[in-house]
Amino acid sequence: MSQRLIRIATRKSPLALWQANHVAKLIRQNNPEITTELVKMSTQGDKILDSPLAKIGGKGLFVKELEQGLIDGLADIAVHSMKDVPVEFPPGLGLVAILERHDPRDAFVSNRFSNLGELPSDVKIGTSSLRRQCQINENFPTAEILSLRGNVNTRLKKLDEGDYDAIILATAGLERLGFASRIRQRLPVDVSLPAIGQGAIGIESRKEDEKVLGAIAKLNDAETAICVRAERAMNERLQGGCQVPIAGFAEISSEGELTLKGLVGSPDGRKMLRATVNGSADDAETLGQGLADDLLSRGADRILKALYRS
Repeated sequence: MSQRLIRIATRKSPLALWQANHVAKLIRQNNPEITTELVKMSTQGDKILDSPLAKIGGKGLFVKELEQGLIDGLADIAVHSMKDVPVEFPPGLGLVAILERHDPRDAFVSNRFSNLGELPSDVKIGTSSLRRQCQINENFPTAEILSLRGNVNTRLKKLDEGDYDAIILATAGLERLGFASRIRQRLPVDVSLPAIGQGAIGIESRKEDEKVLGAIAKLNDAETAICVRAERAMNERLQGGCQVPIAGFAEISSEGELTLKGLVGSPDGRKMLRATVNGSADDAETLGQGLADDLLSRGADRILKALYRS
């Protein structure tokens, strides 16, 4: 049997490489006749490290270059963290599969404190996420929020050098890179609602590449895909990008009922809008759109428009 090659576009960060290698391993396990090769690329988000993400973040901040590699034929698939993937795709491209979700929660990491409850009023907390910032500010209005950019290793190093009292990272990334021991507290979703798609890995490819589609489709986890569809439908109706104070997280019960929680907040934490919807998992997109409409009717659009004007 002749060997077939699938080229995988990926960012160069340790976490991105872990994700790409994980996908490559799954492809080979499910398709013994296929070999894989990583195509490592740098994105705009990787190159600009001296500005907050919200200031430089257009749609596709961490994916555009990978998608161009697919369009140009340099790669056959691209592997993304789903929280970085815009709701719209270039013509001819689309999501092929979403892997089973890892722990979606945010992680509290500190060398001084064991949990959020121990934090003093004048604490310095590092995060590059407006979503995390608004939820921190809501609970700790006197905290000093400091920008934190770079890959996971770089962020942990900055914490260890004393630049911050604590930092907030994704549990999934820390565990995938072997840093689970650095997590002091996995934050409940009612304390820090995750980013849309957080903890899930997505695979993008050319829509007409039937050989690739056939090899990749079996990696899709149906339950994760439904939950992420609901979250992304909410985000699309809100016209939110990846670097805005929007949070969304869906779960499916054993009875097949989907619960979606959503949040839109002002970065200073003074205006926080929350909503929850329940319904059949078969209506994932409709539920996501309905939750967004609820938030919009209560002023979410004004919060987001004020942010875009700033």
